[in-house]
Amino acid sequence: MIRRTGLALALMAAMLPGAALAQQAAPRLKARTLGQLSLPLPAPYDSSRDARKDVDAALSQAKKAGKPLLIDFGANWCVDCRVLAGVLELPDMRDWVARNFVLVQVDIGQFDRNLDLPRRFGGPRLEAVPAILVVDPRTGKLRNGKDILGLGDARIMQPQEMADWLARWTR
Repeated sequence: MIRRTGLALALMAAMLPGAALAQQAAPRLKARTLGQLSLPLPAPYDSSRDARKDVDAALSQAKKAGKPLLIDFGANWCVDCRVLAGVLELPDMRDWVARNFVLVQVDIGQFDRNLDLPRRFGGPRLEAVPAILVVDPRTGKLRNGKDILGLGDARIMQPQEMADWLARWTR
């Protein structure tokens, strides 16, 4: 996890329990270790995109589909962000995410871009990435407001752990 503030804040946020929500079972991933990810790792955070338009379009799609909006805040310089992106591109994970969420990836630059977007959904100020926001399509509020850094240490997590964490926030 790349942090702007101390380790203690990130650890406290990551340890808070998530909301008790009905969940879809996480996919059983064929890739058991990070060593099975394709290299080079993806660099999905595009600084030329208009994040507000992308989020608006994804939220509209999420409302129509009745799926939560999954906003992945990160940067291509962040190892944890790129590892997470690699796991999200695994075929079984990609298919499961597409069935259960509408995904949009947002570039935060050098912590100087798109940092206000989480407040739109009642989220905290971004202090570390990757930060994952799961937005309820009906209410426009976060499902995981106290646990946006749950995938922040992606480089030391196994792919299945990431899938299991995401499953907590499905319908």
